[in-house]
Amino acid sequence: MTGRKLTAALMAATILTAATAAQAETLRLLTWGSYAPEEVVKMFEEKYPDITVEVTFSNNEEMIAKLRATGGAGYDLAQPSHDRIYAAQLEYDIYKPMDLSKIDTSVMEPKLLDGVKANTTIDGEVYSVPHVWGTSGLMADKTKAPDFKSWADLCDPKYKGKTSMRLKRTILLGTAFAMGEDPFAAYADLDKYQAILDKAVDKLIACKDNIKAYWKGGDDLSALMLSGEVVASETWDSTAYRLYNQNPNIVFVPPETGALAWIDTFTLPRKGKADEAAYKWINFVMQPEIVKLMSASTGSVAAVKGGKELLPDDKKAAFSAAFSAEDIANLQFFANIPPGVEDMEGKALEKIKAATGG
Repeated sequence: MTGRKLTAALMAATILTAATAAQAETLRLLTWGSYAPEEVVKMFEEKYPDITVEVTFSNNEEMIAKLRATGGAGYDLAQPSHDRIYAAQLEYDIYKPMDLSKIDTSVMEPKLLDGVKANTTIDGEVYSVPHVWGTSGLMADKTKAPDFKSWADLCDPKYKGKTSMRLKRTILLGTAFAMGEDPFAAYADLDKYQAILDKAVDKLIACKDNIKAYWKGGDDLSALMLSGEVVASETWDSTAYRLYNQNPNIVFVPPETGALAWIDTFTLPRKGKADEAAYKWINFVMQPEIVKLMSASTGSVAAVKGGKELLPDDKKAAFSAAFSAEDIANLQFFANIPPGVEDMEGKALEKIKAATGG
């Protein structure tokens, strides 16, 4: 090959490489620890070879902090819970509206879709659609705590030294409901909400002798329950489902005032650069065969029609053992958190920790 031909070939190769690089796209996901399993990412990249998926695992507080710090840059698709979007958008302007025509919403459970749309509509624009849902509530070893059914039972003297809870906002809300209050309704009157928090703080401090340990992660709680050191606890439903398959006496218990239900969403960061790839990911992971893989990873029910039936058999059995139709109808969906509430709750939790060593 002559020098001229060699130069031409090298130039052609360079142009081809540049064109390929230009076509390649990175989808940067900001999501929860189990929401982008390697198998699903690999399948997506095989279907869309021009897209590479980059995953950052996070939680609600960190998602908001990361996007607030960058003005909504650095990520193309985030997955905050449905109650963490409205106020964050009003305060920090970190998200952008979704083009629902690019999402196959027909596969989604209408109640969940409508709920998320209602919670995240600002000036007529929708900012989120649902992905998976689950609940927080209680679990109990029914051989040792057969009548356990209320948030208040965590503090029942007959279980002294044998219950557990996590010192996060869920236990404040659950305790408020158990005292006959509606904390979500009180969001409209923060003075009233503060009074409810004060009552919950006093109750939970007085409860400290009942608590064997304040759990911080699902593994901690699992060990406490399986060892029998703890007979009942506040929990995520997914943790209880896992334990049910190791010990069917341990079941998730929807509190009589209603399990607290959350929906994790798909939401576009304001300065994301790969919207089309984000829409492709949403449609891809909501397909039945992918939902099955995702549910095996998350332990949660996908927000699709018939989502329960797409759970793995073991989790489906645990779900059925926990929830009746009445329990589902009685769910208490987390309400949008208005500005200031998380600071109030944080101070309340610090008081409890200071008084209990939690």
